[in-house]
Amino acid sequence: MGQDIRKMMRDYQPGTPKLAEGHEARFEAKLIAAGTKESGVSTFLWLKIAAVVVAFVAVGSFAFYSINGSGEDTSITTADTDNIETIAQSGITLGDISPDLKKIEAYYMTGINVQLASLQVTDDNKELVDGYMARLAELDIEYDKLNNELNEVGPTEVTITALIENLQLRLELLFKLKNKLKELKNQNNEDYNII
Repeated sequence: MGQDIRKMMRDYQPGTPKLAEGHEARFEAKLIAAGTKESGVSTFLWLKIAAVVVAFVAVGSFAFYSINGSGEDTSITTADTDNIETIAQSGITLGDISPDLKKIEAYYMTGINVQLASLQVTDDNKELVDGYMARLAELDIEYDKLNNELNEVGPTEVTITALIENLQLRLELLFKLKNKLKELKNQNNEDYNII
């Protein structure tokens, strides 16, 4: 029953395989059908890309108009911008020490500026906002003092940590203010609905 493989390999004559009749025509038809499906997918892909672009434009324009429009109190952002300029002119900042600290400082300063720009000050919440702004002003003064210490003494771990914690505290304070404003707005809406 067994066959000698060596004998089989000696007698083996390689030949060219023959394709079934009509194989080439069927293959071409499948290629054409796949090409038609692929062009449909590519059209669908372009529609997805267009939808993403439209969404980005919509979000960008919404953010632009909500920050620049709607009669917000711009003196708050102006005061913070002045503070940033004085910090930049004062000498060494966190960003000058290392690129990582520059990223951290930029992250927090951007967050603070975005939160300040999105505040909507009305007569109903002006007192609450003023209280938080007074606390932010105190933190700004403390940040300036820490920055002066950074310039006079040099970068120390304690000073750098205190600067970062100051930025964190300011951002957390703004988040708390936003939450209080939401609560106040919801309470006003509930009082209005009861009447």
